[in-house]
Amino acid sequence: MSQEEVRFLPYEEALRIVAAIQEEEDVKRPNHRILTVYNHDDKEICWFDFDEVLRDAAPASKEEEKDVVANYIMHRIPEWALDI
Repeated sequence: MSQEEVRFLPYEEALRIVAAIQEEEDVKRPNHRILTVYNHDDKEICWFDFDEVLRDAAPASKEEEKDVVANYIMHRIPEWALDI
């Protein structure tokens, strides 16, 4: 495994540590949105680019967007998130 390869937590483990996924403004880039993932201690675990997630998760409708995006993210929580 290369040093740049990210390993993800199993879905069940991600469910255990993730408390919230919040859509927020990127403080470094005006008019840009990110999805920040928090643990049960309200600590930031990681974040995802909003536009990239929507493109890759490809929800079929606005109604299912929240569930599809959350499922997409929960399958991509990095292993190092356990150390936070």
